[in-house]
Amino acid sequence: MRKIQIPALFQRVVEILEQARTNVTRTVNSQMVIAYWMIGREILLEEQQGNKRADYGTRLIEQLSLKLTEHFGKGFSPSNLWDFRNFYLCYQERTPEILHALRGESAAGSTGFSSRLSWTHYRLLMRVEKAEARSFYEIEAEKNGWSSRQLERQINSLFFQRLLKSRDKKGMLKLATDGQLIEKPIDIIKDPYILEFLDLPESSQLRENKLEEALISHLQEFLMELGNGFAFIGRQKRITMEGDHFYPDLVFYHIKLKCYVIIDLKISRLSHADLGQIMMYVHYYDREMRTADDNPTIGIVLCTDKNETVVRYVLDEKNERIFASRYKLELPKEEDLIKELKKELAVITGDLK
Repeated sequence: MRKIQIPALFQRVVEILEQARTNVTRTVNSQMVIAYWMIGREILLEEQQGNKRADYGTRLIEQLSLKLTEHFGKGFSPSNLWDFRNFYLCYQERTPEILHALRGESAAGSTGFSSRLSWTHYRLLMRVEKAEARSFYEIEAEKNGWSSRQLERQINSLFFQRLLKSRDKKGMLKLATDGQLIEKPIDIIKDPYILEFLDLPESSQLRENKLEEALISHLQEFLMELGNGFAFIGRQKRITMEGDHFYPDLVFYHIKLKCYVIIDLKISRLSHADLGQIMMYVHYYDREMRTADDNPTIGIVLCTDKNETVVRYVLDEKNERIFASRYKLELPKEEDLIKELKKELAVITGDLK
């Protein structure tokens, strides 16, 4: 007589129920997002048909809030109704898609909004002023399964703007429609990297080993900041050449690019010697560690500051594998970071005035 495997059966049933609950939650989230969009649409349509005076919209929202709260309870404060209205304004181009879906006319079954993103996600996305950036964050949040907290962090650290440095107008539009596509080494590079999660002081007393230890202690957050595809290999992986020992700070493997990525940490302004050192590490890994299935190694120097002209003169003009990027230990103000990025882009392109 066969023995009943209750533990194994129990585990399978648990997995089925948990998946079902996840699906139900996603469905509920998706339906509520659509409902809020439709409420926003109705409010705007009523405004357009009603009195054009400035206070009309405010009185309309307040009266509707009272009625809805009386009927449904919490969740329909005036501020929430304003959010619904603004939500529709941000995404009103999805009107045909959503209305067709509600009538059961959408062959693909799409509702116009991701079932993986909650109302909290979309409230964050509404704060993003530029439509291209908003679209990028929505695509990346869905693709990577970002929590609302992770999405907020990426928006606040200007993830989209930091990826734009090496892209033209066409590249920017591609980010907005397709998200981050990783096809070549430059696609994984940001400048600057934002490491505020380390909670380290901006101090001249900071040592490289302390920075390295902090990154290892916060490896999950660091991997998120690095981006998709990075797998951690190790720290201080010794390289020996005729009895001399060298220690690259951090070694990763990039799954999508199929190559090693070596990161060297500097607590000061970049020097030409730093670039020479990372070049040595890259050449060593290419010749000694790389297999026939691997692509050429990538090297990244993370420093507090750099001279872009020095970088261009030290590295070959055709360089596509060695990069120098700055890092920030505090989350900079948006206007300051944008000013920095514009200034550095002007240096690179020679568009200085």
